[in-house]
Amino acid sequence: MGQPVTPHSPGRLVAVQPLRHKRCAACRQGPLSLLVLEDGAPRCLDCADLGHLVFLPRGDTALTRRSREESALSVVVVRFNRRKSRYERQGVLVEEAALARAEERCLADAEARRRRRARDARRRGVADERFTAAFAAEILRLFPGCPAERARAIAAHASVRGSGRVGRSAAGRALSGTAVVSAVVAGVRHGDTPYDRLLMEGVPRQEARRRIVPAVEAVLRAWRGAGEGEDQGCGHGRPPGARTPLPH
Repeated sequence: MGQPVTPHSPGRLVAVQPLRHKRCAACRQGPLSLLVLEDGAPRCLDCADLGHLVFLPRGDTALTRRSREESALSVVVVRFNRRKSRYERQGVLVEEAALARAEERCLADAEARRRRRARDARRRGVADERFTAAFAAEILRLFPGCPAERARAIAAHASVRGSGRVGRSAAGRALSGTAVVSAVVAGVRHGDTPYDRLLMEGVPRQEARRRIVPAVEAVLRAWRGAGEGEDQGCGHGRPPGARTPLPH
C-alpha cells in the first residue's frame, strides 16, 4: 500500500515530517523537516503561515493538552509509518507563549502534587508512630519483663508499612495477642538465638527452628514472668508452667 497523498485529521490542521527530501513548492527551500500539503504540493511552515509555531513532541499528555488549550492556533504533526501503512502522530505545533503558559501550569500542578505527597507522608508517619507505640505497649502488657527499648524495636520492625510483616496484617493492626506474640517470637528468634547462624551454615529452616525452641521459650518465660516468678504463669489466664506456642 502506497503513502497517501494527504494525511487526514478531521477538524485539525496537519503538518508532515517527510520521509524523503522535499522542497517547498513556493519558495523552493529545502530539504524540509516539516511541511504542509496544500492541494498535494508541499509548503514550508513559513509559506503556510505557520512559521511562528514551535514543535512539542508527543509524550507528555498533560503538557500537550494544555498547550493546545492555551494556543489560538495548533497543528498536529504526523509521520508516515511504512510498516503499518498509516500516518502516526509525532507531536503538535503550538504558539511559543502558549507552550510557556502550559509548562507553568504543569509545574504548578507538579508542585501541588509534591506538597500533597509530603502532607500525606507526614500523616502516614504520625499514624505509623502511633501504631508502633501501641504495638510496643501491647508487647509490654503481654511481656512485662521485655526491655522497653527491645519492645519498641520489635514493634517498629513488625509494623513497617508495606513490609508484609505480621504488624501490617489485619490481626496485627487489631493488636491481636496472636499477632503480637508472633512478632515477639520472631524478634527473639533472630536476636537471642543462633537461628541466623544455623541458616548460614545450611541447616534447613524447619530444623533450625526446632533447635532453637528451648532458647526462645526461655526468653519468653523470663519476659512473661517478670515480678511474678516463673511458677506463676503470665498473669493472663495461662496456667502455671504453660509453654508459649511458637508460630511456625
